[in-house]
Amino acid sequence: MVNFTQLSLNIPILLNFLRLNRVSPATGTYCKTWMYIESTLDAANEFLVAIISVQRHTLIFQPNLLHIRFKRYLLYYLPLLFCIIYPVIFYLGTTILYSCDEAQWNFTLNACGDTICYLSDNEILAGYDWIMNTGLPIFVIILGNVILVIRVIRQKHRRQRVVSWSKQRHMTLQLISISSLYLLTWLPNVIIGVMQQISPSDYLYALEEYIVSDLTYLICLLLPWMCLGLLPDFKKWVLKLLHRVKKPSNVVGTTTVKTRQN
Repeated sequence: MVNFTQLSLNIPILLNFLRLNRVSPATGTYCKTWMYIESTLDAANEFLVAIISVQRHTLIFQPNLLHIRFKRYLLYYLPLLFCIIYPVIFYLGTTILYSCDEAQWNFTLNACGDTICYLSDNEILAGYDWIMNTGLPIFVIILGNVILVIRVIRQKHRRQRVVSWSKQRHMTLQLISISSLYLLTWLPNVIIGVMQQISPSDYLYALEEYIVSDLTYLICLLLPWMCLGLLPDFKKWVLKLLHRVKKPSNVVGTTTVKTRQN
């Protein structure tokens, strides 16, 4: 749902900027709206994947725990709801309602220069945002998926079963792929963002603005295809579809029959 919203709402805004090579309309209200949409969707995406990475442990090792309605709502639905509501409220206050100087916006840069007021005016709030809303979910995603693979292997050993890598390959590949995607796209942003709060520099700002910040768009573009590619029946369906396309069709035409006259 979040990926679909990013693809249908946030990416078209970016494409419009790239098409015009400037922000249009060039107003502070438009920039605030853009920053609110992008920040909220990015944070919701990270929190959802982080919570799901933790919930996988319960679904695999303690599935009976979710059979109780109260625990199912408390441990499953409530955390997922938090992942949506918290970013909406947090960035509503820090982006839309936060008092801002309109002169800060740069209408020639992507995302209006990505200079949200609180990031430069309030170091405590900016540090909290980078660490808790960006860095922590990435850490939980990577750690949760790695620990899950380790737990599955250890459980096999405890039950004195031979670990069949052919059976565990699919799960391991899926978890490592998702972790690597978030690691490669968000970790550079977190590191540079925290460094900017400690010791701001024009070089780090240019590096983040022109190179590193664009990496995050790869998540909403690649994650759906990555999940589809790891489905066991998806490859079979694609191969069957390609086989049908390549299959030669019957040609309908006219034939001439020659009769022999005596």
